[in-house]
Amino acid sequence: MTESAPRHNEPQIIRTIAELRAAIAAFRRAGADSGVGFVPTMGYLHEGHASLIRKSAADNGLTLLSIFVNPIQFGPNEDLDKYPRDEARDLKVAAASGASIVFLPSAAEMYPAKRVTTVTVNEVSDSLCGASRPGHFDGVATVVAKLFNIVQPDRAYFGMKDAQQVAVIARMVQDLNIPVEVVPCPILREEDGLALSSRNVYLDAKARSEASVLSRALSRTEEWIEEGATASELISRLSREIASSDIADIDYVDLLTYPELTRPEEGKPLAGLDADVLVAVAVRFGQTRLIDNKLLNPAKAGAILCSAK
Repeated sequence: MTESAPRHNEPQIIRTIAELRAAIAAFRRAGADSGVGFVPTMGYLHEGHASLIRKSAADNGLTLLSIFVNPIQFGPNEDLDKYPRDEARDLKVAAASGASIVFLPSAAEMYPAKRVTTVTVNEVSDSLCGASRPGHFDGVATVVAKLFNIVQPDRAYFGMKDAQQVAVIARMVQDLNIPVEVVPCPILREEDGLALSSRNVYLDAKARSEASVLSRALSRTEEWIEEGATASELISRLSREIASSDIADIDYVDLLTYPELTRPEEGKPLAGLDADVLVAVAVRFGQTRLIDNKLLNPAKAGAILCSAK
């Protein structure tokens, strides 16, 4: 049973897999041909999440939002227990953005028995956050595969702030022939350029001010490419720019082709590279680890390619 009957513009709240499958089946039996859109999240929704919900609502007859803080993608020393949660606030954002259903499963609902199956997407998960957070993308791929099997959406929407996650999921969908269209959507930013993130709430006033160095530094990458920078030169310049903040603790600064996430040939100016490249960073400000990126095609004068499809 649902917790409450949905009113106009109020999403249906569902907490069990069985009830969710029944609701989606009822929608499909009704003969609607506009499709099911899916926005998987870990909650503490912000405008970035809201933009994904709105995009799905514009594309589909039914938009399903999931909110689940997935324990298997957190390492032993990471922030699972203190990850921000606010269900009442999330439901208001979901309703205002056009979600039809909000799926709020418990960990016991998603993992009712000892888990002996893991989905691993090799190569594209080996670098960047995959290298600094071992096992993270196994947890991501496993839970997203489960959710895709539960929901069976026509389209699934992901923000490009975590571009590696998008690449991992897209490759999993391709390799496993999962019948879903992965729709990447653009990064949304605060007025000072800081990428929207649920973890921004952890930043104190000084860290919040200093964190804007990430977008300022990334914004200079096109300039450096036009000046003839090689991959290693661009990484060095970007690292120095970020290190101008006295509290920035760099986890990684890297440049890889996208979506393959391989290293371009070293020693050649990037301006001649006819491939999409991802410039990605992960930096701690105090105890808060933030990620950001810029997706470019150097051979096309640095055109930004992370717009919604």
